Amino acid sequence: MTAPKARTAAVTEHGPDPEATADARRWKALAVCLTAGFMTLLDTSIVNVALPSMERGLHASQADLSWVVSGYALTYGLALVPAGRLGDLRGRRTAFLTGLALFTLASAACGLAPSSGWLVAFRLLQGAAAGFVSPQVSGLIQQLFQGAERARAFGMLGSTIGISTAVGPLVGGLLIQAFGTDSGWRWVFFVNLPIGAAAFAAALRLLPRRSAAERRGGEGFDPVGVLLLGLGVVAVMLPLVQEQEWPGRGKWALVPLGVLLLLAFWLWERRQTDRQHAPLVNVRLFRLRSFSLGALLALVYFAGFTTVFFVYTLFLQNGLGYSALEAGCASVPFAVGSAVAAAAGGRLVVRHGRKLVTFGLLGVALGLTGTIVAVRLVPGPHAAWATALPLLVAGLGSGLTVSPNTTLTLSEVPVRLAGAAGGVLQTSQRIGSAAGIAAVGAVFFAHVGNHDHWADALQLGLLTALGFVVVALVAAVLDLRAEARQRA
Repeated sequence: MTAPKARTAAVTEHGPDPEATADARRWKALAVCLTAGFMTLLDTSIVNVALPSMERGLHASQADLSWVVSGYALTYGLALVPAGRLGDLRGRRTAFLTGLALFTLASAACGLAPSSGWLVAFRLLQGAAAGFVSPQVSGLIQQLFQGAERARAFGMLGSTIGISTAVGPLVGGLLIQAFGTDSGWRWVFFVNLPIGAAAFAAALRLLPRRSAAERRGGEGFDPVGVLLLGLGVVAVMLPLVQEQEWPGRGKWALVPLGVLLLLAFWLWERRQTDRQHAPLVNVRLFRLRSFSLGALLALVYFAGFTTVFFVYTLFLQNGLGYSALEAGCASVPFAVGSAVAAAAGGRLVVRHGRKLVTFGLLGVALGLTGTIVAVRLVPGPHAAWATALPLLVAGLGSGLTVSPNTTLTLSEVPVRLAGAAGGVLQTSQRIGSAAGIAAVGAVFFAHVGNHDHWADALQLGLLTALGFVVVALVAAVLDLRAEARQRA
């Protein structure tokens, strides 16, 4: 009996195996996408440890430093949905290359900025470019992979998200240690240049072009939807990302205004969908239980997940006197746990579904609880060692949450809507992050300002973050129970 041909064989007796060559090309294209995604996500956290260096090198004010961090998040979130839809309509390869080139150039401009004002301006541009790249990554995964392979690819994306978020302080600390506190911050941006150039060259060669049928069958864009969504996102996010810098309560009036604008956006998109026009977001996506629940879980979970290292890094550097490098090293256990678990989650989610996300959220909750206990028992300079194990547990839980939830959220979304759907999912993550940082930061800084006790402030901040994670856990458990009742 003749043995079947192995699919992974690159060469047959008649020459190169086209099927195996195409398969290898897909995974190489994924590597390019993940590299770009890692770079854009890294810039959300790498600057945190570089802020003292920026303050010294540019004589930047606290308001400028706040905009360096929050401005990136604001324009990042603002660009996601329109960029995702543009990729769906005009080709994800073109949108990816455009965003990556702009991000690389903006990084160079940030590193060369002569003043804090210019740095803020270039940082806003960099955030918008990152928001242009990000939905193309999830859209290309939807386009290139199916079934178990798609889950595996999203598992690798989840590893990328977890590692980039957690190791940002470590990479920033290493660069500042190497290049000095006066100008080390510039290399936080310059490090993107060789990576961006290499990724751009590889993307030109590997990313798939649009077919002739796709080029002929284009739909229209939705400028009214873009305007309503953009104004709504800005109105909601601006007071959140500027919570510490804008005194008084007047800023919170923007939030209900933003909610009204988002409601108007929803009604407009429903009208566009019902009339079979070209909506920015097809509201029928939210009839998919997997999509609506996944977006909700992402919103709430990211409010807790991304705030942990915001307060933890401040506690280590300002409260315990750790250097930027030492504070960055303290985040490594979480990054390792997240990377390992996300890769495993990509394989396990096909079998276990939403149960895996629930288990992951439970792990994050237990890890954060252990971190709070560790800081209380070991409040001194050895706190980073005491929190290493619970942060590893939290990282394992996070890896089993982010990538499986992404896989499940987008599992029923048609490929032609993958970019816009990915943009909606990531916008919910950005809004959640901004809301979480505002809430956790308010609790943390209020306690530091009133009592000057950093360990207590960290514990209260982590308790607030834990509250968001518990809300996500409860929502996941309730969904599992509802699903069990439906089966019964």
